Amino acid sequence: MTYEIEMIGIRKEFPGVVANDNIDFAVRKGEIHALVGENGAGKSTLMNVLFGLYQPDAGTIKIRGEEVKFNNNLDSIAKGIGMVHQSFKLVPSFTVAENITLGHEPSKLGFVDKDAVRENVIKISKRFGLKVDPDSRIRDMPVGIQQRVEILKALYLLSDILILDEPTGVLTPQETDELFEVVRSLVATGITVIFITHKFREVMAISDRVTVLRDGKWIGTKDTKDTNPKELARMMVGREVLLRIDKTEANPKEQVLTVENLKVLDNRLQEAVRDVSLSVKAGEILGIAGVEGNGQRELVEGIIGLRTAVAGDIRINGKSITKMSVRQRRDYGISCVPEDRYVRGVALRASLEDNLIIENYDKAPISKGQVLNLKKIAQHASRLISEFDIRTPSSKVIASTLSGGNLQKVVLAREIDARPKLLIVAQPTRGLDVGSIEFVHRRILEARDRGAAVLLVSAELEEVMSLSDRIAVLYEGNIVGTVKGGEATEEELGLMMAGITDEGEDQRDSHSVEQQVSQEV
Repeated sequence: MTYEIEMIGIRKEFPGVVANDNIDFAVRKGEIHALVGENGAGKSTLMNVLFGLYQPDAGTIKIRGEEVKFNNNLDSIAKGIGMVHQSFKLVPSFTVAENITLGHEPSKLGFVDKDAVRENVIKISKRFGLKVDPDSRIRDMPVGIQQRVEILKALYLLSDILILDEPTGVLTPQETDELFEVVRSLVATGITVIFITHKFREVMAISDRVTVLRDGKWIGTKDTKDTNPKELARMMVGREVLLRIDKTEANPKEQVLTVENLKVLDNRLQEAVRDVSLSVKAGEILGIAGVEGNGQRELVEGIIGLRTAVAGDIRINGKSITKMSVRQRRDYGISCVPEDRYVRGVALRASLEDNLIIENYDKAPISKGQVLNLKKIAQHASRLISEFDIRTPSSKVIASTLSGGNLQKVVLAREIDARPKLLIVAQPTRGLDVGSIEFVHRRILEARDRGAAVLLVSAELEEVMSLSDRIAVLYEGNIVGTVKGGEATEEELGLMMAGITDEGEDQRDSHSVEQQVSQEV
């Protein structure tokens, strides 16, 4: 068989890391081929080799049976390969038409022919059924429409092989379904799609075949109809894992966290959290759902004291902590697993032992007065390393030498071991393999069952639905609805994540509504 794409024996090394270890990867014409694996498995590196952003250290690439060598991405584009990256590469102040044709504008008498630019975009939009308004500015558009623009940018360059790298990370469930329809319509025109993801639901919903990578190696390729999420998880991790953890019914008790009419500003001094009120009881998990960038980070930082509340009140067991420092709030019973473990979670240049006593370095038995008890510190670290399965050669190694998953376990161990009244966990499984995700979920549920009030903030809707006893949806800094965890549906939450309440009221500002209407007309 002549494949549309063949990558044979691809090897790519970085200092100290073999990212791709002699990988074979083949894609048929007109198929949707899912490429899966956890962070660090080598997916994006392999696709960056195919797109010409990296040159392989060994191996061969064939396009439609012809051996090729890509010195840069312009070479791959010339062979009909387009790539839509995780982070959009759009200019917010430019129009749709300007973004799509940027660098390849038709000219007239030495100047950009704006009429031709617009006409070309309208033509390609109609050809592929991707409705966009060529005159709208990117900054005014919903994320789902921005992604259409990214796809059209690739198609404008006559791409017939399209690589989509984790394309659903910033989309609501409804926008994800719309993207799937777009992808299917592209395949119907003869385009071949490689779909990079780590979400099994997406693999089963969209792909024809799926290839699994683990630790830079090819593990296997399956027809999607002949496999299932459980088998894919086993291939990704190398052992059996639970994809959805069983949990007992919550037994909520006294109210621990009370937030009333909280307002918090972002780095631009704009309101990111707007009159938010919520509560969490001991022995329950309140999940915060929402597309990233809707005030989740500012809400967490407002509660733990990293950002000053400009209005509202925060109370723990009825006592206001709004004016307390971060340290005072921790001493009063708040622990937090931050969303960025590298920046907020650990001191990368400190030892594992030191990172594990940040919470209690000034308390017995870790210290007496101003003197640290080194024997107790070592014992404390040894216990947590064992209990939380932290893979490390020694408790004395520098934190920066650990993998991301093990660093996350360090943060979880420290924060959960403090036995807090309120445990805040923000993006607790980001970048972890499915085996580590199972472990983290168990620990969060154990903290709940010991009586902690847990506030869970996650961009993974499946995670929020799996763990939460109640779910609040945050949209543009507002809580637009709260539902019981066991009764929530993906469709209902997705609508609220898009700013539409169950009463049918659209919470989006009038401009964004008009913008979306203009896209659909």
